[in-house]
This record gives sequence, C-alpha cells and structure tokens, in this order.
Amino acid sequence: MIPNGVNVAHPDKLFIGGQWVDSTGDDSFDLVDPNNETVTGRIVAANAADMDQAVTAARKAFDDGPWGDFSPAQRSKYIAAMGEELKRREPELARAFTAQVGGLASFAPQMVGGATMVFNNIAGLCDTFPFAERRPSMMIDTAIVTREPAGVVVAIAPWNAPYSIMSSKVAYALVAGCTVIMKPSPETPLEAYIIAEAAEAAGIPAGVVNLVCGGRDASDHLVNNPGVDKVSFTGSTIAGKRIGEVCAGRIARCTLELGGKSAAIIRDDFPIEAAAAILGNTITMMSGQVCAMLSRAIVTKSRHDELADAIAKVMQGVKIGHSDAPDTQLGPVAMKRQLERVEDYIEDGRKTADLVTGGRRPAHMNKGYFIEPTLFANVDNQSRIAQEEIFGPVLALIPAEDEADALRIANESNFGLNGAVLTNDADAAYHIARKMRTGGVGQNGLRMEFNLPFGGFKQSGIGREGGEEGLWSYLETKTILLDATPTSL
Repeated sequence: MIPNGVNVAHPDKLFIGGQWVDSTGDDSFDLVDPNNETVTGRIVAANAADMDQAVTAARKAFDDGPWGDFSPAQRSKYIAAMGEELKRREPELARAFTAQVGGLASFAPQMVGGATMVFNNIAGLCDTFPFAERRPSMMIDTAIVTREPAGVVVAIAPWNAPYSIMSSKVAYALVAGCTVIMKPSPETPLEAYIIAEAAEAAGIPAGVVNLVCGGRDASDHLVNNPGVDKVSFTGSTIAGKRIGEVCAGRIARCTLELGGKSAAIIRDDFPIEAAAAILGNTITMMSGQVCAMLSRAIVTKSRHDELADAIAKVMQGVKIGHSDAPDTQLGPVAMKRQLERVEDYIEDGRKTADLVTGGRRPAHMNKGYFIEPTLFANVDNQSRIAQEEIFGPVLALIPAEDEADALRIANESNFGLNGAVLTNDADAAYHIARKMRTGGVGQNGLRMEFNLPFGGFKQSGIGREGGEEGLWSYLETKTILLDATPTSL
C-alpha cells in the first residue's frame, strides 16, 4: 500500500545485501497525507536485528567486496547509471514529496530536479577529485597522499527534504568508495526506496547500498553498532547531540547538519516593501520547514512598525490550500505533532511579543495540518520564539538600536546555520556577512547553493555537505612514503 503515483515494488520489505528481504519483526509505519489526515500508505519497520543484518551486509561488501577496490572511474559508471534512473523517476519522487509531507505540487518538480542534478554533480567528483597525489618530501624520494573510503556509512535523512538530503549523502558515500545504509525518516521513506531501486537497476554490487526504515530505538541501535564507521545525520540538534555522543564514545566519524534560527538583518538602505515581500513570502516556503529558514528578522527601531505592517499585508495575501492545487502558496505542515509544536510556540509567543497576524488554523480548512503564516513583532531575542527552532511559518521581528546592535542580536543564538543581509550595497553585505557567525549568508534573501559547502557553526552542526568539501568527511587521509615512484600512481 503506497500513495497513488508512486511505484515502489517492495514497500513491505527491506533492502539488505542486494536483496529485498522480510523484516524479522511485524511492525510498520503509516504514511499520512497532511492535507486530509488520511492514511495513504504503509511501510515495513526495521527492528534492531534488521539493523544488525544491514551492518553485516554493508561491512561484508566493504571489507570483501569490489566496491572499495574499484577505481574512481569504475565507480563513476555505476553512479552515473544510478543518476539516470533517478532522473527517469523524478515524477514519482515529486509525487512522494507531496503525498508524504504536503510539499506543493507546483514546487516539487523543481525541488526534485535540483536534487538529481546535485546527485550527478557529486558523481562527477569521481573524475576530478585528487584521490591520490604526489607531494614534496624532504626525507624520501616519493611521498604520496591518498584519500581512502571511511568505510560503512549510516545515512540518516529527515522528513522535510527526504530526497535531496538522502540522495546527496548516498552520492558522496559511493563516490568515496564507502558502503551505505540508508535510514530515512519513518514519515518519508518512499524516496529512499526509489534510491535503493535505482541502485539495484544500476547494478551496484550487493551490500553497497542498503535500506532500513526504523523507529527511534532501532535507529539508536544502528548508530551504536561497532561495524559502522561513519554516521551522516541531518535533523534536529537534540538527536544530533545523541548521535555525536555515540560516535564520540567509539571515535566513529560523524557529520551533523542540525537546526537553525537564522536571522535576516535589514539595513536602513533597503526599501520596506521589498523587505516585506522577501520575508513574508520566504517564511511560507515548504511551510517554514527548512533548517536554514530566515525565521528572525532584525530591523532598526525607527523602521520596525512600518515593516511589521508591510509583512502582515504580504502574509494576509498568501493563498492557503491543498498541496495539489496549482495556486496554493502555503500548504500544510508535515504532520500532526509538527502542527501541535507550532501551535505551542505561537501560544508562548502571545505571552512575550505582539501577534501582528496569523496564529490560527485557517477557518476554511477543517481537515489537514494547516496553520496561517504568523508574524510576531517587538520580539525579545531571549524569548523562546527567537531562540528555538519552530520549523513552521512563524516569523519573529526583532527591533535593534542600530546596525551594530542588529549584528549582535543575530549572533546571540546557539545556532549558526544561515543568515541574510537585506541591502543594495554589496560591500556592506559582505562586511556584515563576514561578521555573522553562520555557515552561510545570502544577500537579499534565503540563499542556498548545494554545489557549494553547506553546514553550520555552533549547535547547527559539524562538518559540511555540498561541493568538494562534502566529500571530505567520507574519506580518510593516508600518507605513503616510498623509495621510488610506483608505476600505478
């Protein structure tokens, strides 16, 4: 049982060691359409024993199989074939995004197409990355530095962007020569099933790509398995801290891309109406469920009230509706617990700030997990709605004394994932960006380029994904000192 428009052959099985196998348990996960709260599919749940089987298969494929011994050029052919299969199945991937988390059907093809493009760009690193290079040596004839696969990788993706995040992790692991175990979110497993089927269709050797979808306890068991060399995790900071602790306990490698509470600084030279259009429309993107979302806006006190009124006007014009409707601008949040989380923050915000607009479920939507775009003004930067990640269409407008104070407020956060400077002065944008303690900063909007490094400072994570830098954490560096230059270099 799966949503219409998605053709997954074995939703009742796990992909382990190149085979679609039964779980040793009998649990499953329901897939719920957030537009109408109906169950549209069901996927088998892996238990701890299944997780161990997946590690055993990935371990065997890495230690004894050919994948790690293949040259980058040999791996490239398989990964390219996998990319072609993913390209062919983009309509299904787009449908899965809409059916599972309520992503807008009008936006899904663009999002999915971009993710496949990034997958193929990562695959291109097989041809350009220096996996082995000769270095100058003061002591010996030939010094060679090699980059070798880290080993067995567990790739854990969240529910908000399941295809783009999981496919990127898998691509990096495969390019590096690692074997990989996909652990998708229970709410959004379909994309990982399609990725597994694409790997199977491309003829990637058995055990190199595996798929197990499990709940919290089984997933914790997976990352604790000593056969896992590296965990690549994208998700909440709370879960990331747990994974970091587990990996630190046995000195396993990990990459953590975690939460954010990103700030947009609006300089006095930037027009109010333009700022309102950017901020009011950005917060509704993917229903605000973006880790790098500009969820704090900081403006000087003299312009605060005017900007609040302008943003409210933009938000009040946003079309709320079902994800499949072509004119919908704001669909539902992904699930009931997420709606309840957003509503809890809104209630807390009413006590500490001025609710300018929104804050309710739309009157015309009596089914589904919908919430109005919401603006709080005169927000204290120490309040919960300014310091904690809400992951919904809720914007906090914070007054500042001047530009220096705005920068101080922006940096006064446990997070440091993204940021923006709204100004028509590129020099000023660059100057402020260099002082913002975040992994990325964009001028005049939410800017993310996944062919470039992406990740955060502080509690927003460890390591980077995107670009050549995204490959580094899947590799170990080795120095080889020889009396002569080998012919195979």
